[in-house]
Amino acid sequence: MKPHVLQPHPSVAAPSGLQIEFDCTQRADGSLSLRYRLEGEIADLRLPAPITSPGPSDGLWQRSCCELFVTEEGDAYREFNFSPSGEWAAYAFSGYRQRVAWQPTAAPQIRCSTNTAGIELRVELPGVLLPTTTKFHLSATAVIETRDGALSYWALHHAGERPDFHRRESFVLTLPDDSRQP
Repeated sequence: MKPHVLQPHPSVAAPSGLQIEFDCTQRADGSLSLRYRLEGEIADLRLPAPITSPGPSDGLWQRSCCELFVTEEGDAYREFNFSPSGEWAAYAFSGYRQRVAWQPTAAPQIRCSTNTAGIELRVELPGVLLPTTTKFHLSATAVIETRDGALSYWALHHAGERPDFHRRESFVLTLPDDSRQP
């Protein structure tokens, strides 16, 4: 699948020259393989350092992280946050910003590699964390923090005048059944 380019929200200043690509593959076991690639002046970004025992952590969206919103038909959706530190978060919603209790039964596997030209975040998202369907509607997003603490908001599509990744109109990428791979 060809990478998709995330765009910064026009209402917030974004780091000059930064480009973010996203691609996703749905596997036969129902899992998703995700790749986020950030290229540009990486030294200008504030990125969480890898930690030795990564696990679930709340509030990752308040600093640099990559995100994925997943839904099938209807109002319910799930939100996933992936940090370069290896930390992650998973949330379930019954409708727009209506969070419901949900305890993930598996953990995503996150690998982050960094060099002077860019950062690549790879995530294996177990199928058990996803809605039980073969066709997903996705919204790939990222929150990027600069060294001075400013945040910019990136998405495949921005549906409002202000950054809001929860808007259903932003779930513009569909993984068709034929995208499944072994």
